[in-house]
Amino acid sequence: MLSWSPLANFFWDLQCKIYFLLVGICSALKLTVPSHTVHGIEGQPLHLTVDYNFNATASEIQIIWLFEGPQSNPKYLLSSVNQTVVPDLEFQHKFTLIPPNASLLIHPLRISDEGNYIVKVNVRGNGTIAASQKIQVAVDVPVTKPIVHTEPSSGVVEYVGNITLKCTMGEGTRVVYQWMKNGKPLHAGPNYTFSSNNATLLIVPVVKEDIGNYSCLVSNPVSAMESEIIAPTIYYGPYGLRVKSDKGLNIGAVFTVDMGEVILFDCSADSNPPNTYSWIQRADNTTHVIKYGPHLEVVSDKVAQKTIDYMCRAFNNVTGKRDETHFTVVVTSVAMAFLFIWRRYQPHKVIQQKLQRRPEADYRKAHTFSGHESALDDFGIYEFVAIPDLASGPRVSSQTVHGSDFVPGQDMLSTVYEVIQHIPDQLQQDHQQCA
Repeated sequence: MLSWSPLANFFWDLQCKIYFLLVGICSALKLTVPSHTVHGIEGQPLHLTVDYNFNATASEIQIIWLFEGPQSNPKYLLSSVNQTVVPDLEFQHKFTLIPPNASLLIHPLRISDEGNYIVKVNVRGNGTIAASQKIQVAVDVPVTKPIVHTEPSSGVVEYVGNITLKCTMGEGTRVVYQWMKNGKPLHAGPNYTFSSNNATLLIVPVVKEDIGNYSCLVSNPVSAMESEIIAPTIYYGPYGLRVKSDKGLNIGAVFTVDMGEVILFDCSADSNPPNTYSWIQRADNTTHVIKYGPHLEVVSDKVAQKTIDYMCRAFNNVTGKRDETHFTVVVTSVAMAFLFIWRRYQPHKVIQQKLQRRPEADYRKAHTFSGHESALDDFGIYEFVAIPDLASGPRVSSQTVHGSDFVPGQDMLSTVYEVIQHIPDQLQQDHQQCA
């Protein structure tokens, strides 16, 4: 009988380990899965795809599937050796394996099927090689179409009320809520607050800029649905009150109208609900309403005065806010006559003659103050319009009047003028001829 020394036993074990290591390297088994996490839909089948390959001669191929629940030990599901499948009798109608394919079919999928699925493949040839993979399966219920509820549903006044939007849905697991405004994701802001799960949106306080189309988007790994669009009612205004006319010359808050003209004024402001408008006329230190509505018609040859002060007032009966703007209408026929005289006599010729007669020292002194070598640079069409003394008339409103350069908060001077800083072509030609 042959006896082995301890040293011989050691070398024998080492040779065996090296041999099996070399065999494993030369005939390695590769087991792959598309993803280590798979999302399935409750009630539908789920296919867990597994691929394997090896480069050794195999006499037997064994495939084993195990299931590990969230709080349970691994359970045997089924196995196969070559073409023979041996299922666990408890699960024989739930799981399908068709060897040599190692993929597993689960049908139908239930919430209780969530957990880790472990697959192991053994290949026996000159030796046995093995490999295993783990796949985590999550089972989800598709979301249903959500519904958005608004509180209050009747509308709110800006800076006074608050709006609460609640998103509810019938079914769905692992739901993620996302609020949309005008088709874009809505994020937290100074007046936007979300509940812990994002299912509720609170707008405090409501302002005009919050007007828009809101919707709730719900999703989970297997589905997504968006609610119908809802547009909360927000009451605001009036904002940007202004008066404009279809004709006449507008200088600041003064409208100059030729005698015989009929001028139509339009008063407008941004508001919800629409404003009510009233037109007020001031005369002899008293005011009285002359018309209601956004339009006012003034017939210049039927007014008792040539200078009339008006005011347009806008009122929002829901917000309780109002705004008003003042303006003056001057009836005159002087403007066209003044332009005719200016063209006829060309006063720049007179100025040129006076400049030519002035001593050179005076001319240089004038140049120092004016900054121009020629007084022609200061020429233009000047139109003077007389308006009442402010001591006996109202101050002009600080509200914006359409098309005007009037500076809010300033008083109107006793004379209003406008300078057109370019000389008409005909006058320039006349000047060149005179020169």
